[in-house]
Amino acid sequence: MASNDGVRARVALVKELPQVYEALVGLNSLTTEILGERLCELVKLRASYLNGCAFCIDMHTREAIEMGEDQRRLFTLAAWREAANHFTEAERAALALVDEVTKLGEHGVSDEVYANAAEHYSDRQMAALITAIGVINVFNRIGITTGMQPPNLR
Repeated sequence: MASNDGVRARVALVKELPQVYEALVGLNSLTTEILGERLCELVKLRASYLNGCAFCIDMHTREAIEMGEDQRRLFTLAAWREAANHFTEAERAALALVDEVTKLGEHGVSDEVYANAAEHYSDRQMAALITAIGVINVFNRIGITTGMQPPNLR
């Protein structure tokens, strides 16, 4: 099906494979239960910044604000390494892991970054953190590939 500009409209994953969407939402719920809403929103927002997913950036920024997250932390999340006093050591360790897992290069995740995160989180929490990072990366890739757009401002 073509849109008005002659470009074929992109598939709506939630419509065509609702079971996949529901499974991802279920994984997201489990990781949030283990890690807490605030950390999960930081993880989702940071990965979404790195991936350039406007839909997810918009959604997770709004959700974080609704849950009472400090807007300055959200503003500085893009440059979290330079905003040391805005994030706890545990959050900084998680964000470093987000960066390396999201930008997974030929050398994978460094032992240093992994060990630093493991100092702050239990094995169960590490498993949830790795899963949360993976899930948001899947959502980002779906959102970007299918052309999902944030809601209009007006």
